[in-house]
Amino acid sequence: MPNEIKLIRFLFVKRIFQVSVGLEYPMLITPFETDLYRHLTPFFADHQFDLLVSRKQYRRTLPTGFQNVILSPSFYGDETMLEVNFGCRNEQVEQIAQQFLNNVFDYRPDANTIIISIGKFGGLRYFRYKIHTPDELADTCEQIRQFFLTQGFAFLNEASSLATLDQLLNDQPNQPSPYVYNQAHRCYKGLIVARLNHNPHFDGLIDSYRHLLIRQTQNPYEQLHFERLIAYLQHYSAN
Repeated sequence: MPNEIKLIRFLFVKRIFQVSVGLEYPMLITPFETDLYRHLTPFFADHQFDLLVSRKQYRRTLPTGFQNVILSPSFYGDETMLEVNFGCRNEQVEQIAQQFLNNVFDYRPDANTIIISIGKFGGLRYFRYKIHTPDELADTCEQIRQFFLTQGFAFLNEASSLATLDQLLNDQPNQPSPYVYNQAHRCYKGLIVARLNHNPHFDGLIDSYRHLLIRQTQNPYEQLHFERLIAYLQHYSAN
């Protein structure tokens, strides 16, 4: 029975991660997605984002990592619900974090440091675009373009810096962060960002995230991994 529980937990975590990085059913491209990419690819290409069809996302590679926009449609009869997530990866943060997180090895290079949906970004937690016709798809794509022109690209550019990541993840350490789907991972990444950014409240964040992790999980292995991260960061010297 314990092994069955571990397997179920592994499959659940894998599923969440696949969705969060756009790896859900990576080889299946529907006619809807073909039309979606046709509408949006020229726009994102103009802003240096490449279409990665296998990951169902647009990605802009940077010296510090990448920015990405993930398109996740769900189909319900004649209605398509489209969720749009966007975020960034800081390579320095993830090179440390993935040593301590229980992520599937093949997916580690695609892990975001932060990610948020357009709906949640605007204060509408469960917002999805509802699409029934080609005209509604075209209108939705125009809304997506306008969002990134007026808010999304600016946010991604700011969030690609360590200072902004530190603010987003660590300003309210005792509250859930809207910028990650896995709050346990937030404890790891928030602490790593704080160390790399020389946050003067680093020691206080250790206590906050240690207690938060205990509340979130009763898994002693998770807590052990976190304590190992703390020890690692306390002796870490960033260049």
